[in-house]
Amino acid sequence: MTNLKVVNSTTLKDWAKAIFADNNFHMVDVSNKQNTHRKALAMGKIYVGQKTFKLIQNKQMPKGDPIALAEVAALLGVKKTSEIVPLCHPLTVDYSSTKIIQNENDYSLEVFCVVAAFAKTGVEMEAIMGVNAALTTIYDLSKIVNPDLTIDGIRLLIKQGGKSGTWINPHGLPEFLKDLF
Repeated sequence: MTNLKVVNSTTLKDWAKAIFADNNFHMVDVSNKQNTHRKALAMGKIYVGQKTFKLIQNKQMPKGDPIALAEVAALLGVKKTSEIVPLCHPLTVDYSSTKIIQNENDYSLEVFCVVAAFAKTGVEMEAIMGVNAALTTIYDLSKIVNPDLTIDGIRLLIKQGGKSGTWINPHGLPEFLKDLF
């Protein structure tokens, strides 16, 4: 036992600081923040082509209805966000809803996902992950008909809550949302 080194509390704090301060990645410390009502809305779009679009409209897709399954996938994406995004805090989600709009003019599907929680940190990543999960599911169910699919325009539209209040995407909102915010 002659090799034991006695360390005082200052040395121990310096040692711990050196280990953790030099780490490249860390979760933001939210332990002192207050819970507030948080809400976020994200969107994204997938272009599926005319043939696939018509099959989706007529519910004739070979693997099933991409829209119905995408809505379920969005919810799973929201709930699993902190397991997929390494530095994202796990949250108790109070509400999530997904809306998928069919655009015949460009043969696309637009996915909108809203998430709400009473939490110490925002739900932006959950909304974005919900959109991604829905779009990827549509891609998976559509690639059998048309592998030339494009996912585009995934972005946060609105976030509310916390000390920064409401943020609205400076690039604008879709027309149907402009009167709501």
